[in-house]
Amino acid sequence: VQLQASGGGLVQAGGSLRLSCASSGSIFSINMLGWYRQVPGKQRELVARISSGGSTYYADSVKGRFTISRDNAKNTVYLQMSSLKPEDTAVYYCNIVRGVRPILSWGQGTLVTVSS
Repeated sequence: VQLQASGGGLVQAGGSLRLSCASSGSIFSINMLGWYRQVPGKQRELVARISSGGSTYYADSVKGRFTISRDNAKNTVYLQMSSLKPEDTAVYYCNIVRGVRPILSWGQGTLVTVSS
């Protein structure tokens, strides 16, 4: 299966964006899916993940502002981002997650730029 992230763009601080991650195959049987982000010069970090049962995890830096969801019928995972901050500026990627580790090779991410 391949995952493709989209939905990034330029937004002002305090604004919102919804990212989408479309799968080339069914995600029904995939236990854990997640969103990562990477700032140039820094390591990629796990932002949020969601299990097949709907359990979620969020990094402290986004807790209360970001919401991850999945639509198995559409084979898509979403990341709703609200109250965006300039420090949320990064390239965002989606992946299958095991623990905190990504499983697939990285696809092309989507750039989110938050202006102050």
